[in-house]
Amino acid sequence: MHSLLGYMAVMAGVTYLIRCLPLLCFRRRIRNRYIQSFLYYVPYAVLGSMTFPAIFTSTGSVVPSCVGCAVAVVLAYREKSLLLVALAASAAACLTMLAMGTAF
Repeated sequence: MHSLLGYMAVMAGVTYLIRCLPLLCFRRRIRNRYIQSFLYYVPYAVLGSMTFPAIFTSTGSVVPSCVGCAVAVVLAYREKSLLLVALAASAAACLTMLAMGTAF
């Protein structure tokens, strides 16, 4: 029980510091274009770093994952809707698994 409270306290502290440190470090508006662009793209980089490992481990095989990812990248590049991209990538991965004879 004590270790659970300790874990929760550490998580609360880390979460608070992540939100508090930028306010303490940057009191004025950031005018540097490089830093502004860096801060603008950070959420996309974090999302990508969390999503791509999940893409390649979701099917249990590399080939269907790569096929699904390729379909998603092509459709996203052509600016299709998020729902269409997700459905087409899932269908491509499923069809590839069926063609390979791999069970779901």
